[in-house]
Amino acid sequence: MYEQGFLANFGGVISILIIVILVLWLLATNIRIVPQANAYVIERLGAYHATWSVGLHIKLPLIDSVARKVSLKEHVIDFLPQPVITKDNVTMEIDTVVYFQITEPKLYAYGVENPMAAVENLTATTLRNIIGELDLDATLTGRDYINSNIRAVLDEATDAWGIKINRVEVKNITPPREIQEAMEKQMKAEREKREAILRAEGEKKSSVLVAEGNKEVAILAAEAEKQAAILNAEADKQAAIKKAEGQAEAIRMIQQATADGIAMIKDVNPSKEVLALQSFDALTKVADGKATKLIIPSDMQSLAGVVSSIVEIGKADK
Repeated sequence: MYEQGFLANFGGVISILIIVILVLWLLATNIRIVPQANAYVIERLGAYHATWSVGLHIKLPLIDSVARKVSLKEHVIDFLPQPVITKDNVTMEIDTVVYFQITEPKLYAYGVENPMAAVENLTATTLRNIIGELDLDATLTGRDYINSNIRAVLDEATDAWGIKINRVEVKNITPPREIQEAMEKQMKAEREKREAILRAEGEKKSSVLVAEGNKEVAILAAEAEKQAAILNAEADKQAAIKKAEGQAEAIRMIQQATADGIAMIKDVNPSKEVLALQSFDALTKVADGKATKLIIPSDMQSLAGVVSSIVEIGKADK
């Protein structure tokens, strides 16, 4: 009896332990912690029940289930290049990058079967429609126009899927090879044209600077010649003045010497015999010159008389 009671008690304890372990396991497997920037879509018995945000949550075992885990961060999708045809029938390839964010997890989970594939197909279709209205030049230069129009169409269409299109960027536009070669030639011609213009501008400026330099040199040379002419004229003037002053001084000295001689003769008051002798001496000096003829007065006393007359004239002047 004792052994039967012990076995019965032991079996009850084991059953209780099994039940406790089962409850703990159920609790552990049905506790969910939703991390930051995430949301869980919960279904109860196969139908939408709730959307769990960040934090600790417990679902009912075998009744509730996590239908979809949704990231609320911004997503980036880089689509493969899409062939498009422009308005002027030029075929090119364009690849785009779409930045989007899930704002409604419930709509994202139930709105469309494959949201990423739906966004890609919608982007390709919208891109073809927009490029079909533009020619080649407008396509190559209208990235902003293409980006804004694709974003507007996608944002409106994806509202029903719980997706917000933040922006769309045209990554690459690849025209046909022959058009690329033509564009490269055109760009090369433009570069050569700008280079030629810059070279011509440089030569023009250089010519202007050279002309200005020659002009300045000519002006300086003319100014130097002018100054030299002025200085030469001033020097000639001073030389003429000095020469005239010298000649005037010489004349004055000769006249002074003559006056001094007359004064000396007057002061000495020579006799007629001395005057006659001086006159004879003067005639002797004249005879020593180069004159071929010499006229001697017949009366030396007459010559003395002439000298006496000069002396008297000197007295009268004084």
